[in-house]
Amino acid sequence: MTFPPAAAREIAAGFDLKALPPQFYADPFPYYRALREHEPVKRLPDGSWLLTRYDDIVPVYRDHKAFSSDKKKEFGPKFGPSPLLEHHTTSLIFNDPPLHTHVRRAIVGALSQRHIAAMEAGLRHLVGGLLSAMEEKREVDLVTDFAAAIPIGIIGNLLGIPESERAPLRDWSLAILGALEPVLTSERATAGNAAVSEFLAYLKLLVDERRAHLRDPHVDVLTRLILGEEDGERLTENQLLHQCVFLLNAGHETTTNLIGNALHALADWPQEKAKLAAAGEAIAASAVEEFLRFESPVQLGNRITTQEVVVGGIPMPPDTRINIGIGGANRDPAQFRDPDRLDLARQPNRHLAFAFGIHTCAGLNLARLEAQVALSGFLARFPDYELSGEPARGGRARFRGFLRLPARVA
Repeated sequence: MTFPPAAAREIAAGFDLKALPPQFYADPFPYYRALREHEPVKRLPDGSWLLTRYDDIVPVYRDHKAFSSDKKKEFGPKFGPSPLLEHHTTSLIFNDPPLHTHVRRAIVGALSQRHIAAMEAGLRHLVGGLLSAMEEKREVDLVTDFAAAIPIGIIGNLLGIPESERAPLRDWSLAILGALEPVLTSERATAGNAAVSEFLAYLKLLVDERRAHLRDPHVDVLTRLILGEEDGERLTENQLLHQCVFLLNAGHETTTNLIGNALHALADWPQEKAKLAAAGEAIAASAVEEFLRFESPVQLGNRITTQEVVVGGIPMPPDTRINIGIGGANRDPAQFRDPDRLDLARQPNRHLAFAFGIHTCAGLNLARLEAQVALSGFLARFPDYELSGEPARGGRARFRGFLRLPARVA
């Protein structure tokens, strides 16, 4: 869909992240196009700014000193003294160096290429089991039965969470991340605070048990996080617990959305679907990059200025809040030829789905591997799958994905 020029100008002029129309949640990309063309550096009613051009966003990512990720000033008034405030201001993604450096080193060390390579056999076994179960059911939900089950399984294995105790993980993650939406409703606040408290209480028991019975740190990520680097400072107990919450949230939501969005997009683009089904793992890597660009699992990011800056030709003072339109940048025709077309062989493809700079996603290689194995395996088993019911999105602007995606696989 494309808005007529007059309507696009009107939409851009009145755009407000805190008052989005229902149509935006179904398809935000015409709105991002209208903003890019008419108000690419958009002043929103709450005083913050929204960026939708690729070339305006990359410098913001690049300069972490002028554009801070620390959210204490923003989240303090939003959440008040609460478990959500404690978590989201302790999390890796919402901090600057030196805390960011310290925490990221611990997490990246636990997700090294060697560790990820060691996970591949288990990942393939997990995917194969899910595919077999779906083949027996025939009528399936591509989110519950597949897309969400993969990262929950992998992260559960990473942290050594017993399979019998994994049932609450997805709901905890959805509730905690739902509180990051532009509008914090009382329902989202209540659910998010309860989820943080319940997850921390569970993790405290898990960590205490693991401290008493350490495992091989080359296999068990939680043991590695507890021990820390041999020559580095260990995480405090509070940091450790919150980074485990972060690992679940970041690894679960993004990968679930990536796989679910990809399967939905392929149903709309049958030629690309046939191409991936025929080529399989030979083009899986480039296909995943295109799914990341085409319908980014995370659509919005945030920064706050620490000094006077100029963004897109507009001067901004310190403490200016900036919304990064990842979904808009990844459809920018100045960077991507024919950006609204799904092209699994697209080259180059310098998308921003994993952010950029020091805050580039710490788990990007694991997410890529999960999606490549999942999608190539799924298309090899079910090349003729069809959507069979009305998909249900989560009604969220920051995170784009599905809650339900009914399909017929055989």
